[in-house]
Amino acid sequence: MNIAVTGAFGYSGRYITRRLLDAGHSVLTLTNSPRRPNPFGERVRAVPFHFDQPSQLAASLQGVEALINTYWVRFDHRLFTHAQAVANTQAMFESARAAGVRRIVHVSITNPDLRSDLPYFRGKAQLEEALKALGVSHCILRPTVLFGKEDVLINNIAWGLRHLPVYGAFGGDGCRLQPIYVDDLAAVAARKATETVNETLDAIGPETFSYRGLVEMVARELGLRRPILDLPPALVYWACRLLGLAVGDVVLTREEIRGLLENRLCVASPPLGTTRLTNWVREHRENLGRRYTSEMARRRDRQSGYRSN
Repeated sequence: MNIAVTGAFGYSGRYITRRLLDAGHSVLTLTNSPRRPNPFGERVRAVPFHFDQPSQLAASLQGVEALINTYWVRFDHRLFTHAQAVANTQAMFESARAAGVRRIVHVSITNPDLRSDLPYFRGKAQLEEALKALGVSHCILRPTVLFGKEDVLINNIAWGLRHLPVYGAFGGDGCRLQPIYVDDLAAVAARKATETVNETLDAIGPETFSYRGLVEMVARELGLRRPILDLPPALVYWACRLLGLAVGDVVLTREEIRGLLENRLCVASPPLGTTRLTNWVREHRENLGRRYTSEMARRRDRQSGYRSN
């Protein structure tokens, strides 16, 4: 098949693209970063998103049979917002339909909610509704936290444990999350692009952690002894704000803390992934967390490749 993938030079899109190429498909990538290093060479052609030019975006998708969408933003910022991401994705969906794309696989989030005042979860719910109303065969995948060599969250937890004298957690035994390995998600996305059934699937890994339990597991597998303190969420937020000033990044937002406190990253579904985060951390203990991974650096620098942790 001829399949389009968003962000093939980034994180999850790169794993999806590799799965598709290994299966013999042809791949086109839509990207905001056409000048990033192309790890796939001539096998993958890159074109800009052209969100503001729907006819040009549709022209880019001519001949494409399936679209796998991973495009999104993690938080609101003066350079990008969830509202813009929703509008851009809806424009892409409409352009895909106009171009004759027959199948869309869309990466959403667990527990999206149209009534939520959290823009991440509300925006994801809006896009699910838009896709269902589009009249195109679709599969919606709802992951929680992704982990892999290029990830931000798990690496930066490890970095904090390596570099900070104490680590602050919140939520006690609540704030549960079910991380999924990025290549496990990629395998499902690549397979679902070739199918025709309309479906929505929770994409979670085989382990469930509280936020504190996740931090404790990473510390244990890295062989680190650090005091892990139960702190009020507000104090953790302000500590992350100060740390963010030091590293030039947005470490953790109020909205992300609320999402954890509301248990939006935990569902009562069977696991879709098979890779255990505990085993993965153990296997990567020598390199994990050695360097801080900056979300904002990736957003500002559109020419460098994503660094492996």
